[in-house]
This record gives sequence, structure tokens and C-alpha cells, in this order.
Amino acid sequence: MEKYFSFEAPIVEIEKRIEELKSTTGLDDNSPEIRELRKQIEDLKNKIYSNLNEWQIVEISRHPNRPTFVDYLNSIFSDFVELAGDRYFGDDKAIIAGFGKLDGRSVCVIGQEKGKDLDDKVKRNFGMPHPEGYRKALRIMKLAERFKIPVLTFIDTAGAYPGIGAEERGQGEAIAKNLFEMAQIRVPIIATVISEGGSGGALAIGVADRVLMLEYAIYSVISPEGCASILWKDASKAPEAAKALKLTAKWCKEFGIVDKIIKEPLGGAHRNPEFVFNNLKSELIKELKVLSKFSPEQLIKMRYNKFRNIGAYEVK
Repeated sequence: MEKYFSFEAPIVEIEKRIEELKSTTGLDDNSPEIRELRKQIEDLKNKIYSNLNEWQIVEISRHPNRPTFVDYLNSIFSDFVELAGDRYFGDDKAIIAGFGKLDGRSVCVIGQEKGKDLDDKVKRNFGMPHPEGYRKALRIMKLAERFKIPVLTFIDTAGAYPGIGAEERGQGEAIAKNLFEMAQIRVPIIATVISEGGSGGALAIGVADRVLMLEYAIYSVISPEGCASILWKDASKAPEAAKALKLTAKWCKEFGIVDKIIKEPLGGAHRNPEFVFNNLKSELIKELKVLSKFSPEQLIKMRYNKFRNIGAYEVK
């Protein structure tokens, strides 16, 4: 069943009227009455989605029908071969990593997967990786570097798993090592925030030459609920926290955190997944073509400067 948000209530009302007219009068989509109502829906969508606040975008980024990493993997890449395990502890299903082809070119593909149904979500730990997930990701990146294959990462996590076991196995060290090593990888890296980019759990696969972000995705140091719980001891103040965090694609682009925003259909990627897959695929091909012109030394220097220049500070 389609899920609608509270701010979409006027659209739902008109859609109900359309269904009632069809069932009681026998009118079809070509009738003037139905066409007029469809036009009203489009006008409402344009009005609503051009004035979304930060919390409404958070809701869209978490829509249950929104495409997850496996959808992008199956739609954008071909001949994908998954590699498992970190060679230390085990395999973390919250991160999928391997090699495939993008428009005929070999690429390394790594992404966080939240899962589809309940069983899959449990298996994927709701997209919250353990340290072995990040170590697996780094192992595959280093393998890609050895064979001079570019790396494409897909970010979709509320954050790294904060459980006792994860901490005992070195969660913080695993994330920190990824940041350090990714800064020095000698092949092009492109990261894409497809839904939710939370904290170091996202950044651990996000140190890239180009960072792309879907229009209705979010990217932040902490979730709105977590921020509200810390600042106000009240998770219900998450909408206020979302506004303060400035976690939307528009703000991230303005602050230089991301390089490009990938357009989504009105209402979000779940409304027309193919539209998003095609847009993102085109951008990935385009960015790879540009990055391939640089030497490894140039890539590392530009990557360092990119992240060094993020943020504002005052020297006294």
C-alpha cells in the first residue's frame, strides 16, 4: 500500500474524489472532469514540494518504498560479483561490496543496505554497519586500488551500529581508519547519498573526489531524533533539530559538503525509481570520465583540499 505523509493530505483527498467518480459515474481518465482533477493534483504537488521544510524532507528520505542500495545496484550496474568478509571477524550484511560494470567499465561498488521486508532488515541490521562492515569495505577498496579500478560508494544509514559488540570490536577505530585510508586511495572515488547519511557511519565510506546527493536525501552529523534527545532531552523535538541541522541537499550543496544534487521526481524517488536510476547513472558516467583524466597524485591532493576547505572558522 502507498504511504502518504500528512502534508500530502490535500492530494489524497482529490485522488479519493477521482476514485469515487470512476466507481459511481463510470468516468475514465480521458473525461474532462477527471483531467481537471488530475491537473489540480499536479498543481498541488508543485506547490507542496517547492515549499518543503527540513523535517518533511527527512520523512521523504525514510519512505518505506524508497529505493535502497540493491535497487541501484541492479538497475545501474551489470555483471556484479559480491565479495564478502573482512578477513578478521566475519561478514557484515549491512554493507554490500564487490565489482561490476558501469556502461561497460569495471568499477568497485560498495553500499549500505537497509533491507526490504522485516526479515531482510534484521539480516541487514537496518543498514547500521558493524566494524567488520567497514573493514570489508576498505579491503575491497584497496583491492580496487591495486587493479586501478574506480570506487563508487552509496550511503544510506542512520549511523554505524552503537552496540556493545560493535564497540568491543573497534567501531571507532574502523571508521577512523577508513577516513584515513580513503583520503589516500589512488583511484577515483565517487560517493552518493541515496537516502539517509548519518554521522561517521556515513562518512566512513564518504571520503570521495565527488559527493553526489539525491534531492530528497539527508546528510548530517547526527539524526534529528538523536540531536533532540541530547539538546532537549526530548526526541519529539526532532523537527526543530532537523531545521537547525540544515541536513537537506540544498544546504549541503551550499556549504560545499556535496558537489551535485541528483534530481528526483515530485514526491520522491519511490514515485518513479527509473527516473532516479537514469539520472544518477548519467552523472556517475560523466563524473568518472572527468576524474579519469587526473593522475593518482592529483586526485589525492584535490581530495585532501576538498575536505580541508569544508566548514567555516575564524583565526584569532
